[in-house]
Amino acid sequence: MKFLVTGFEPFGQSSINPSEQVVQQLATMQFGDFEVATAVLPVHRTRGPEGLRTAVTQTNPDAVVCLGEAGGRAAISIERVAVNLLDYGIADNDGQQVQDEPIEPDGPAAYFTTLPVRQLKEAIQATGIPAELSLSAGAYLCNQVTYELLHFLAQQQLAVPAGFVHLPFLPQQVAALPRNYPSMALETMVTAVSTILHTLHEHLKVS
Repeated sequence: MKFLVTGFEPFGQSSINPSEQVVQQLATMQFGDFEVATAVLPVHRTRGPEGLRTAVTQTNPDAVVCLGEAGGRAAISIERVAVNLLDYGIADNDGQQVQDEPIEPDGPAAYFTTLPVRQLKEAIQATGIPAELSLSAGAYLCNQVTYELLHFLAQQQLAVPAGFVHLPFLPQQVAALPRNYPSMALETMVTAVSTILHTLHEHLKVS
């Protein structure tokens, strides 16, 4: 069994993205019963989704877990829905700030993610790490790549569970900001995402 886990490069005013650092840690780990392929996606309107589709095609995964940063959140946030909307609050790393446009003009209004979201949340909480379910992945690149991933899988008729998980700031990110926000240690995030993968493995073995 093989899982694909993706993160994003830093964006905005930050030189750090926790999702990139988690992915880099996962790439060095051994999981025994399953393989983990990783990719870091550009924060770019077209190259981000293209990079994800390429990674899916090349790795042929049994499930896909995309990671991204949600500064200000205090818990691991497992998203339920990706909406067909581009409405960037800030520009991407190429300076594009798209607003009020559909991702796929002929696509459905939204896709539900296909991960066992409540089971994943409860598994993370059982390790003592705060986790929550979140309705929507927003309207920036995190939402866009999730929508485009689910649309791609639907178009290709691939029954691959897929979804998105938002991560809090790292402590060093908050230390550089003018006000305090919640943060979470990298090791804790890696444990949470590893728990997601182990839980997915058990879920897929019996499904």
